[in-house]
Amino acid sequence: MAPAASNTVMDAIRSHVLTVETAKTLVFWTLVCRHFVRIVRHLRARGLLTAAREAYLATVQRGFGLMMLLPSMRNKVAGELDKVTLELEEKLAPKHPDAPSFRSLPDKGLSAEDVSTALTKMSELPNTKWENGRVSGAVYHGGKDMGEIWKEAFGKFEVANPLHADVFPGVRQMDAEIVSMCLSLYNSPLPASTIDEYGGAGTTTSGGTESILMACKAYRDRARAEYGITEPEMIVPISAHAAFDKAARYFNIKIHHIPVDPKTRKVQIKKVRRAINPNTILLVGSAPNFPDGAIDDIQALSDLAVKYRLGLHVDCCLGSFLVPFLERAGYQTVPFDFRVPGVTSISCDVHKYAMAPKGASVIMYRSKALRKYQYEVITTWPGGVYATPSMAGSRPGAILAGAWASLVHMGLDGYTASCHSIVGAAKRIVHGIRKDFPELYVLGDPLVSVVAFGSKTEGQGNGLGKVPIYEVGDRMSKMGWHLNALQNPPALHIACTRLTVPVVDDLLRDLRAAVDEVQAMEEAGKGSMVMLYMDVLYA
Repeated sequence: MAPAASNTVMDAIRSHVLTVETAKTLVFWTLVCRHFVRIVRHLRARGLLTAAREAYLATVQRGFGLMMLLPSMRNKVAGELDKVTLELEEKLAPKHPDAPSFRSLPDKGLSAEDVSTALTKMSELPNTKWENGRVSGAVYHGGKDMGEIWKEAFGKFEVANPLHADVFPGVRQMDAEIVSMCLSLYNSPLPASTIDEYGGAGTTTSGGTESILMACKAYRDRARAEYGITEPEMIVPISAHAAFDKAARYFNIKIHHIPVDPKTRKVQIKKVRRAINPNTILLVGSAPNFPDGAIDDIQALSDLAVKYRLGLHVDCCLGSFLVPFLERAGYQTVPFDFRVPGVTSISCDVHKYAMAPKGASVIMYRSKALRKYQYEVITTWPGGVYATPSMAGSRPGAILAGAWASLVHMGLDGYTASCHSIVGAAKRIVHGIRKDFPELYVLGDPLVSVVAFGSKTEGQGNGLGKVPIYEVGDRMSKMGWHLNALQNPPALHIACTRLTVPVVDDLLRDLRAAVDEVQAMEEAGKGSMVMLYMDVLYA
């Protein structure tokens, strides 16, 4: 090969190698910069102290995981877990000698009479008697008359399925009217016509979790389609419903948990602002939250949402048909609905304080333009076009019929009266604890139905004079009360319902007895509620 040609070949090789090396370098520094930006954003959102605490807790958790590999430690923890598991099984899965049990299909089908007998025995299994008003939330009962209305609705629409709107037009209409009634209640601007993209819109779902999931999916898909965001993030109060964490895992959205003010229990707005970055797609507030019943500062969140052009979801699943009626019922209220300009979506469970049958919730949007991102339409399936508004395909039309019947039966006057009595019961509990229980304190300033309370001596050791709140919870359970146990901080709460209204005095009397009994104990920390939370924290 001639020298000139040889030099040309060598130059080409060097150029190629240089190009490959340059590309490798560019890729390396691109990845470094990308991770550096992520770290900076994470530190900015969390703060140095919180980030350090999270790193420490992650290390400790990892350490416990490694310790669990040791047979002695694993056996010890397993033994404690087995004790709690047996207690829970005895409580949650009671056995009755006469109760039917089928682990496989019977060889011969039961007669209608035998099925009826079996159902009766199932309904009579030992259980918490919710009818006496001693259960926190869970059953939002509208009375016997409402039960009869449900039965009629279920009977008329027992085979209905809104997936087939052409077959069941009545269910389609009721479905749409449930959404419309909720939009009106939450002061949404209604669309000018069926093709108006900017009026309020929504869909029914099976419950609050699905409503929240659908909202998060809509914001994620909109951010990807309209803004090109492929690594979405959302900012939620630590007190927000765990369904947001579920949505984060389902839809690959990074979630920032923002602490609440220890006194007001509302999300700390300054820390929300600090967590916002170019990948943020959604801010969240609760009205009220589940743990302690506080309503976040929705107006302040709205100001941030408007300023940074972000979505703002208000979770009113628990507020349901109470929060919109506070003012009508003569109680204090705060801004929370679509009248707040930055609010772009709201979730509302009609199967709670609207007293509809379980399995009915509504997710509402400020505009159809946002709601469309909730939908999924598959056009390439050999079976035809498959389009659904929510997670489910087929849905029980009977539930929608029961929900619609509940709403039109109660009306504005019925829900106003219900709000007055339920919120009034909660306020009586708050007043009673603050007046007669110097050992306890009420978390925040609850405006709606949830009252949470903790111990002023929590964390000061166990023994005479101390009041570990989980021990109080155990004593209340033995007296027939079913209160919710909370953590961070340790507390108990009751979500008042119509059934709570006549038993407020009983609750305060039994709570006094429980606190006195715990104060007299020389040793605490042995109750099942305590053990359950210890196992959750350290397993």
